[in-house]
This record gives sequence, structure tokens and C-alpha cells, in this order.
Amino acid sequence: MNRFVIADPQLCIGCGTCMAACSTAHKAEGLQAHPRLTVMRHKQATAPVLCRHCEDAPCAQVCPVNAITQEQGSVIVNESLCVGCTLCAIACPFGAIAIDGSRPVDMANSYDTYIPSTVHSSNPSTSSPQCFGKDILAWEPGVKSIAVKCDLCQSTTGSPACIEVCPTKALFLVEEQGMADASQNKRNEAALDVSTIALERQGS
Repeated sequence: MNRFVIADPQLCIGCGTCMAACSTAHKAEGLQAHPRLTVMRHKQATAPVLCRHCEDAPCAQVCPVNAITQEQGSVIVNESLCVGCTLCAIACPFGAIAIDGSRPVDMANSYDTYIPSTVHSSNPSTSSPQCFGKDILAWEPGVKSIAVKCDLCQSTTGSPACIEVCPTKALFLVEEQGMADASQNKRNEAALDVSTIALERQGS
């Protein structure tokens, strides 16, 4: 089975430290700085949502350029191959894939001269410092939007950054042996419950 990171909502305090660490770790490797997990709140519980590295990953099946592959027990996005079609984000059953883009630091984000943009023109506009144009042809020079998802910090050594920084130890890595142990513990608890019920019935 593939490995994946999961959170215990009873321990998570929603501080967002995991998101910050994820962003920093990947940015240091020259990858997209967008965090690979998103802390969500539901009523009184909080927990980060991130990729489960599915064995039969639907994101990999729909990728038209084979940018998503299974490698060393995890599902990885090759940022150089990704064309930003968003099919993987639509196919993901957990909503764990984001589409994000970044501009090189030396790329201008505005022009000195105003250049109008219309739906019939391919010219950029400087009407907004964040985006060139406001219509269907709006674009940002140098920005390539691609799929961003958890890669278990494959490019770094040690545990995933989110696990290492979590102040309440709410995040942990699920591996095959750990899953087998958890399953056995649950079977033991179920057998104990059945035995207890049987003894109570005999006593009555």
C-alpha cells in the first residue's frame, strides 16, 4: 500500500503551522510554494486535508500528459510536465489537489505604458498590478499554473515537514505495518467486546 499522512482531529488545534512548514520546505527546493495541505474546520473540530496517495489514483488516470505517477509508495506530480489542465483536481475525491502558479522574481508584473485589453485583443492590460486584463484573455506573464499536492516531502530527508513541526503531534505517517497493527488492535477490541457481552448474558 502507499504511504500517506493523516491527522487526528482530537489533537489538531488548527494553528496552520503545518501549512507554513509545507510551503517553506517546498519553496526551498525550488517547487511551488503553495502548501500541499489545507487546514479545515468543521463545527468544533479542525484537521488538515491532504493527499491520501490512492493505490488506484484517479488523478493519475485522468492526467493527459502522465505528469502524475506512482513512485516509491506515493503519488507524485512532475511540475515540469504538468500543463495545468485541472482534470486531476476535479477527479480527486478528497479535494486534496490545488492549482497554483508563481512568477519568477525577475519578471515584471506591470508595464510603464497602459495597454488596453478587450475581448477581441490579445494585448495585455496594466489595469491591475496582479493580473493583465479583466476579461477572458487576461493573463500574467511568466506564470504557469500547475497541480500542487502532497508528495510526502520526497525531495527532503526525514519525515514530512508537516509532521515534524506539528506542536500537538496531531499528524502522523500511515504505513503498511502501522495499518496492519491498527487493524489487529481493532479486531482484538471487537473480540473483547463480544466476549464481555456473552459473559453478561450468561450471568443474567
